[in-house]
Amino acid sequence: MLEFTIPGEPNGQGRPRFAKVGGFVKVYDPDKSRNYKAFVKLLAVEAVKENNWNCTDLAVLVRINAYISIPSSKPKKFKEGAMAGLILPTKKPDVDNIFKCVTDAISGIIYNDDKQIVQSVIIKKYSEHPRVDVTVEII
Repeated sequence: MLEFTIPGEPNGQGRPRFAKVGGFVKVYDPDKSRNYKAFVKLLAVEAVKENNWNCTDLAVLVRINAYISIPSSKPKKFKEGAMAGLILPTKKPDVDNIFKCVTDAISGIIYNDDKQIVQSVIIKKYSEHPRVDVTVEII
């Protein structure tokens, strides 16, 4: 099992952007997604080294817990409910976009290809410390 944390606000995979270059259409990630993926890759490489993990070609389970910061504009009752887990975030980023962004970034570092993901658990909650906790287990 390999675990690591991505500090800061969770980021979802952005919509692809298109540009015409020399008569051809080029597709690329938006800057925000590209930068976040680079940060995740850096953290994944560190986690792999620290845990003596070898990039696997076996089936894996990926667990992602995304913690969104509580909006400061919300009343005290809301904040208390959010911290107790009674109020859950229903705002962006979507859990599927968070999952896609993280799993694309760690592909080729923790596992060879994201087609190896056969099970996933994605949870989005509020926290005073925004982050994404990632766990990968070989099945």
